Amino acid sequence: MIQLEDLRLIEALSQSASLSAAARMLNVTPPALSTRLRKLEATLGLALATRTSRQLSLTAEGERLAREGSALLAQLEALPESFRHEDKRLTGTLRISAPFGYGRHHVAPVLARFGLLHPELTLQFDLRETPWPDKHDSDAVIHVGTVRDSSWIARPLAPNDRWLCASPAYLQRHGVPPDPQALLQHRCICIRENDEDVTLWRFRRPAKAAVKSSAKSTATPGRQTTRDSVRVVPACTTNDGSVAREWAEQGLGLVLRSEWDTREAVAAGRLVRVLADWDFESAPVTLLVPTRRGRTARLQALMAFLEDALAAMAPARNPSRPSRPSR
Repeated sequence: MIQLEDLRLIEALSQSASLSAAARMLNVTPPALSTRLRKLEATLGLALATRTSRQLSLTAEGERLAREGSALLAQLEALPESFRHEDKRLTGTLRISAPFGYGRHHVAPVLARFGLLHPELTLQFDLRETPWPDKHDSDAVIHVGTVRDSSWIARPLAPNDRWLCASPAYLQRHGVPPDPQALLQHRCICIRENDEDVTLWRFRRPAKAAVKSSAKSTATPGRQTTRDSVRVVPACTTNDGSVAREWAEQGLGLVLRSEWDTREAVAAGRLVRVLADWDFESAPVTLLVPTRRGRTARLQALMAFLEDALAAMAPARNPSRPSRPSR
């Protein structure tokens, strides 16, 4: 007979790249985990996983057991809450993942306030380089940027424009690009994140401001905007957006970075926003949850709290355009 520990075992294996990682998740030793896996396979008469010294992957039967077992575990975890119609206290554990920069500066303070409101709730907050699709065992994932190929349910949390910025010193030395095509003659700082094409910078501009350009362009009849893109040549590349912004502040080049991370530097004069007539492809903040049905009360409360808090923190639209520095 399959036990609850067996379901937790196969769930951990489905979320880990190795036996060692799964063992750490379950707080057991790798030999003990390997023994439990062999015992479960003997009980079922099936091979559930293939493993080497460095890598582990589930068989088709293992994936099915993990999928159906995870659903059963979620139902069992939510069962006590179904009997608490009058009790508004939230209990149990919520596991949230977010990207490092936005998670540290925006999500963590919101979760602190949420935790104070619900002291019997355990919060597990993981900052990751790519929280999506590396969702692991998360109940909710906060994603910055376009969501592609997601089977999870997406809830918008806050808008987030991308601003093209450079330091005043850089613009003094190299001049202000008059249009996106001019970026080909500038030093550009690129950020590797979310498997995006980091050197293809997409933008829109009002049709009335359109000028002749050799940049790739597609206009939709009846629309008041023109969509363009330019393939920049990176002078510097990093997988950390905060590092990219700091490099731009130090004069290394132009950076295309989220408004939430650049607004303060622009206001302080460390960066200058350029090409403000163009709207570069935005990176909205989105909350991802696995399913519409069977949500626990604690997850529903978290979703509502995040939506209200992060929407209130979003900057006002139509910011004033900074002036160009003198040459």
